[in-house]
Amino acid sequence: MTRIATLDHRAVIAVTGEDRVSFLQGLVSQDVALAEPGRALWSALLTPQGKWLAEFFIIADGDRLLLDVEADQREDLIKRLSRFRLRAKVAVTADDYVVQAAWEGAAPDVADGLVAADARLPEAGFRILSRAGLPVTATLAEWDAHRLALGLPDGARDLEREKTVLLEAGFDELGGISWTKGCYMGQELTARTRYRGLLKRRLVPVAIEGAAPAPGTIILTAEGRDVGTMRSSAGALGLAVLRLDVLDGAETLLAGDARLVPRVPAWLKMPEPGARP
Repeated sequence: MTRIATLDHRAVIAVTGEDRVSFLQGLVSQDVALAEPGRALWSALLTPQGKWLAEFFIIADGDRLLLDVEADQREDLIKRLSRFRLRAKVAVTADDYVVQAAWEGAAPDVADGLVAADARLPEAGFRILSRAGLPVTATLAEWDAHRLALGLPDGARDLEREKTVLLEAGFDELGGISWTKGCYMGQELTARTRYRGLLKRRLVPVAIEGAAPAPGTIILTAEGRDVGTMRSSAGALGLAVLRLDVLDGAETLLAGDARLVPRVPAWLKMPEPGARP
């Protein structure tokens, strides 16, 4: 049976007008021209310095583009995007769709909305946007456990505003960056990080032994070396930003009273031996 959970912390923005694709194309990390019905493309808005501001899914729906965003960021994101309209024939408005996630089964039928495959990973399932919401068969905590096991970040719970670099959070491997579409805001630092091999940390799943540490808890080795910070968690699973040199699990990692064990997902690309840190 397909698992369906309502994501109360997500909301929807509609981008309409004949310039909607070209308008977003120059602002976000994804190739907006690839947006199509039935496919949810992951993307981000960055600062001019290439640091994360917001993440969202882009779904084409007729003559509009729908953005599945964090509810707490929706009004700010509408204001930020609207500042760049200038003479573009585009409107950026809130929409009242309910956002849900579906996984472990076939795509559900939706009479009053749309279903789109989460393009990050096949196992991620589907995003559902509908007016009333489908009957739920799972809780938000169960969805969190599923996405955490896959290593999928969820907005500000896992990414730090004006600090996180996209490649630290898997946007490259998970298809959230286009390397061919041309310029967008923050593109220069994103490209430099990739081509110069500047990453020192990655956001990865961790198994938690003990009480789950609060987000932001500093992670230390047994010798007291600061090697990262805790992000979101659900039960005995979580995400943490960790230095590359501790991802092999050889060192004991402590966050508060809990012990953490890295669980590097198969999709994550580790640097080649001898590559520049």
